[in-house]
Amino acid sequence: MTSLDECFDRRNLKKTQVSIEKAKSSLKIANNNIADAKTHFDNHMYNWALIASYASMFHSSRALLFKDGVKEKSHFCLALYVKEKYKGIIESKYLNELNVLREQRHMIFYGDEDVNVKEAEDVEADSAVKLAKGFLESVKKLIEK
Repeated sequence: MTSLDECFDRRNLKKTQVSIEKAKSSLKIANNNIADAKTHFDNHMYNWALIASYASMFHSSRALLFKDGVKEKSHFCLALYVKEKYKGIIESKYLNELNVLREQRHMIFYGDEDVNVKEAEDVEADSAVKLAKGFLESVKKLIEK
């Protein structure tokens, strides 16, 4: 898949009812994920800090989709939707890092038997936590408008 049209055609994204209530619920989950990411980071569990940071960004993104009346069934399509629909509205560093963290999470979870998945470093994990928090704050402002 390479386009939003394909994501909709394959039903990995579909139109649904707008729900600010669900958007706000997703923001609460995103906030909880940031707290988890910080706990993992403080305990030197850097891979888990990255995963929780991505989970926060994922749920912040879902909040945007709920606000727009879109349902996702694909992490890739969710990231593509947010990047295309919110370009110029949300800072590009957040839009780009959403997909980077998605890929890192995928490698940590699923890896590849022939590739040794490296442990995340503290600087990487710290950056991920800060990005997730900044992204959440940006999304909150859009939802609360």
